[in-house]
Amino acid sequence: MWLDKYNKAVTFSYDDGVTQDKRLIELFDKYGLKATFNINSELLGLSGEIMHDGQIATHIKNKPEEIKDIYKNHEIAAHTLTHPFLPDQTDEEVIRQVEQDRLNLEKLSGKSVVGMAYPCGGINFNEHIAEVIRDNTGVKYCRTTVSSHSFDMQDNLYVFKPTVYHRADGDKMFELGKRFLETKSDKPQLLYIWGHAYEFDFENTWDRFEEFCKLISGHDDIFYGTNREVFGL
Repeated sequence: MWLDKYNKAVTFSYDDGVTQDKRLIELFDKYGLKATFNINSELLGLSGEIMHDGQIATHIKNKPEEIKDIYKNHEIAAHTLTHPFLPDQTDEEVIRQVEQDRLNLEKLSGKSVVGMAYPCGGINFNEHIAEVIRDNTGVKYCRTTVSSHSFDMQDNLYVFKPTVYHRADGDKMFELGKRFLETKSDKPQLLYIWGHAYEFDFENTWDRFEEFCKLISGHDDIFYGTNREVFGL
């Protein structure tokens, strides 16, 4: 495990399995960065658009047959079958949405799937749902959408709070990245960035994100891994 050699790690998490993931993966591979991609298996291949603050981006899901190749250098994780708001679902439906998605993705990728990101924004989880997933599925960690702005490791991986959301906290992401590089600590420290790849299309912030990739990559004292790797799973 990375903790045998490092006490700092960087990981990324991106949702929905959209076609913009291909361009994002090119950036990650260029700079030696690793990410986890959270995918809704029953929505693969669907096309649409998404609007935010008057900006429109395509929201086209990658095709099922492409999944294995697109994400071959990174981790695939569950995001539920159809992206429902889990607090509104029965326990049985939560289990079905999560576990069947996980199994579908294992079949598509040819790899074991142990992670998940909760679908929908805001407070998209609660302690009960986390316990249902923990006790009834093969998922071993779940990422929330609540930014911690902290580098400290967390005990409960079923309600894991990422460090920063790349779009809402864009300037904060650079600030935290610089602070992380300067951090000297005896305890393990993790910089965890999350978002959606289509969001780079809203204001065309691809170049800005590449600047961040350059900033955070290539440091000998940092481990760069997928979510699963940094969690030691």
